[in-house]
Amino acid sequence: MARRHPESAWPFSAQAAAPVCTLCERQTPVLTEHHLVPRSQGRRRGVKVNELPTVRLCPACHKFLHATLTNAQLENEFSDLERLRQHEDVRKFPHWLRKQPPTRAVRIRRGR
Repeated sequence: MARRHPESAWPFSAQAAAPVCTLCERQTPVLTEHHLVPRSQGRRRGVKVNELPTVRLCPACHKFLHATLTNAQLENEFSDLERLRQHEDVRKFPHWLRKQPPTRAVRIRRGR
């Protein structure tokens, strides 16, 4: 007998707005927390993890950032959202991603 999955709440009703990704600005069912300064690098500085700056990203954008940039690059060159958006690859990916349905599973290949 087939398993029954609970009914999906996606898309959200108009009253309850769906969460929006900070990078691609799509409404998605799930967002993840991205530390602008990676946790490992922040701990080396002596900063508590809960005090590090974060942004909410969809899983596709989050995976893309970590596949494209190293933790050292994220810490030194792209530790704020504006500098991150200026990176050439980071500009192109959200532009492409906005055309995709929010529930689509996007495969990210490592490109470091």
